[in-house]
Amino acid sequence: MLAFEAEIIEWRGPPPYLFAAVPDELVGEVRYAAREASYGWGMVPATAKIGSTEFATALFRRGDTYVLPIKVAVQRAEGLGLGDRVAVTMQVSRVIRR
Repeated sequence: MLAFEAEIIEWRGPPPYLFAAVPDELVGEVRYAAREASYGWGMVPATAKIGSTEFATALFRRGDTYVLPIKVAVQRAEGLGLGDRVAVTMQVSRVIRR
């Protein structure tokens, strides 16, 4: 389980456009877990919790880091917007390879 605080940023990638960047000091742990969990294109499945809202998602590679998409449902449930600071707990999920 990883825990961090981050500012919500906008990235003109795939919707929902709002993300929390994984801090530099945790990127190595995500990269290590991604060796077993990534399902392609650098996508890393994860479960995350912001406030009281828990959700499944997939981290995206962005340069030398990863970003956590903040789903619209999470944004609405927690009253979040661009520039807000959030406390995130997150765990990389395992993908069953066949």
